Amino acid sequence: MSDLISQLAASARTIPESGIVKLFNYGRNRDGLIALWAGEGETPTSEPIRAAASAALAEGQTFYTYQRGIPPLREAIAGYMSRLYDRPMQPEEFFSTIGGMGAIQICVQMLVGHGNEVVVPGPSWPNFAGAILSRGGVPRFVPMQFGKTGWTLDLDRLFDACTERTRALFINSPSNPTGWVASEEELRAILTFARDRGLWIIADEIYGRFYYDGDLAPSFQTLREPGDRILFVQTFSKMWAMTGWRMGWLQAPPELGQTIENLIQYNTSGVASFLQPAGTFALTEGDADARGQIARARTGRDIVCSAIEPFGNVSFAWPAGAFYLMFGIDGVTSSLDTAMRLVDEANIGLAPGSAFGPGGEGYFRICYQRSPAALREAMGRLTAWLEKND
Repeated sequence: MSDLISQLAASARTIPESGIVKLFNYGRNRDGLIALWAGEGETPTSEPIRAAASAALAEGQTFYTYQRGIPPLREAIAGYMSRLYDRPMQPEEFFSTIGGMGAIQICVQMLVGHGNEVVVPGPSWPNFAGAILSRGGVPRFVPMQFGKTGWTLDLDRLFDACTERTRALFINSPSNPTGWVASEEELRAILTFARDRGLWIIADEIYGRFYYDGDLAPSFQTLREPGDRILFVQTFSKMWAMTGWRMGWLQAPPELGQTIENLIQYNTSGVASFLQPAGTFALTEGDADARGQIARARTGRDIVCSAIEPFGNVSFAWPAGAFYLMFGIDGVTSSLDTAMRLVDEANIGLAPGSAFGPGGEGYFRICYQRSPAALREAMGRLTAWLEKND
C-alpha cells in the first residue's frame, strides 16, 4: 500500500471494487460484443422527454435551484405515486436526488454511523453494501436460498440477523439481481418486526411495475401507516430509459425534510435545473414510454428463459419481477473468471454472480431489457457455449 493510500479513511480505502465494473472494463471495447451486464437497454430516452430538457436549457434554466427539487417536479412525483398506489401522497414527502443511488446514500447518511449495521438479503446489488461501507457501517448479509420455486427469503434468518447494532433493513423487491418478489404477507411480517424493534426500512421498490403476476408488485406503500420508519428510494432510470440522466427521488416522512435538504446541499447541491422539467414530463406524459419498457421486459424474459430451459447443467427459475435473470452453471467455481471466458469465447457480457455478494457465486446475471433481436443473438451465443462446455 502506498503512503498516500494508507492515509485515507479506512471506510474509503477498503471499499471493494465492483465486480460488474471490473467486467465492464475487461470487455467494454470488444468489437461486436453484446453487453448484458448493466441494468439498462440499448434505446435512448424518448424524444419528447429529451425535448423537455432541451427546451429548459434553451430557456436558460442553468442556475441553482431548489435543493429538494422544483415544485412542479415534486408535485408530479406525488401525483404519479398517488395514482400508482391509490392513496393520497403529498409533495412534501418527496425529494429529488442524483439518481436512485443518491437517494440510497442519503438514507445511509441519515441512519448509519461507524459500526452500525444494516441487514441486507443477498445476492444484492453491490451498491447497497458499498453505501453502507462508505459510512463505516457494516452490511449484515442474509443469503437467500435457491430451489425449485426460485429464490426465497427465510424471514426467521432475516430477523435473527438483527442485533443491538442494527439500524435498518434493506429490502429490495422486486429484486436486482434475482427477480425475487416479496409477497404482501412477507412485507407485512417485515414491517411488524421493524415496528416492534424500532428499526428503519430502506425500501428499494424501483422495479415495482416490472411484475409478471400483475400490474404492480406488493409494496410497503399499501401497508405503511403514519409514524412508520420507512424510506423509499426511486429512480427515473428504469421506467423511462433515463439511466444516464442520474435522476431519482427519495420519499420520506415530511418531518425529515430539513435534514434531507441539508444532506442534498452538502452532497450535490441538487439535480441540474434544466433536467427536472424532463422528469416532470416523464411522470405526467410518459406513461406510454413506461408501458413500452414493461412490455419489452416481458418479451425479453420469455426469450432468455426459453433459450436456457433445455439445459440440464443450468439452474434457474423464471423471475417474478425486475428485468434480470440470475442463473447458475454447474461446476463453476469462479463466476468472474467464467464471465471473462464468455467475453473471450462467446463475445457476450454477463455480470458475475460474485459481484452480488454472499449467495451469488456460481451464478450469472443477465439483463434482458434489450431488443428481441439482440437477445436472440446473445442467447444463441450463450447456448452454443454451454453445449461446448457441458
